Order: sequence, then structure tokens, then C-alpha cells
Amino acid sequence: MSSIVKITLKKGMIGRTETQKKIVKALGLGKFGTSAVHYTSPSINGMLDKVSHLVEVTEAKASDEKDCKKKVGGHKAKVQAKAKTAAK
Repeated sequence: MSSIVKITLKKGMIGRTETQKKIVKALGLGKFGTSAVHYTSPSINGMLDKVSHLVEVTEAKASDEKDCKKKVGGHKAKVQAKAKTAAK
């Protein structure tokens, strides 16, 4: 299983590039000081590399796992969900 990280926005977004603003929003962060919990994945790690100077990343506690923002989606997941409901 992937590790869980807590990401906290440590610097403001004024004067940042549009790409950095979009990445911070995609991570679920808004204002200065907000935090989000994510499972680590190649996409999350890539985003963290781009905004590493703006955020603080720490290992999350096991109790934070329920707050974890894990995206399960896409076309394949929708097809599988429909197949499961049709089988019932």
C-alpha cells in the first residue's frame, strides 16, 4: 500500500505562476496554512516536485487515512461500477 502524506501550504500564492496556482488547487489546498492528506503516487509526487518550495510534506498518521483524498475515477472505473450494479 502507498504511504500517506500530509501536505501543508506554507507560502502564499500571490505572485506565483498560473501553473503553480493550478497545482496547489489540484492538491486540495486553498489559503495559506491549509492542509490535505494524499496517498503517494507518481502524479502526486510530480506535483509536489513542482511546488516543493511552497509546501511542507510530512508523513501522515494512520488516523489521517480517513481524510485521504484518493481519486478513483476515469472511464474504466465507471464501466466496472456499471457492470457490478448490472450483475446484482
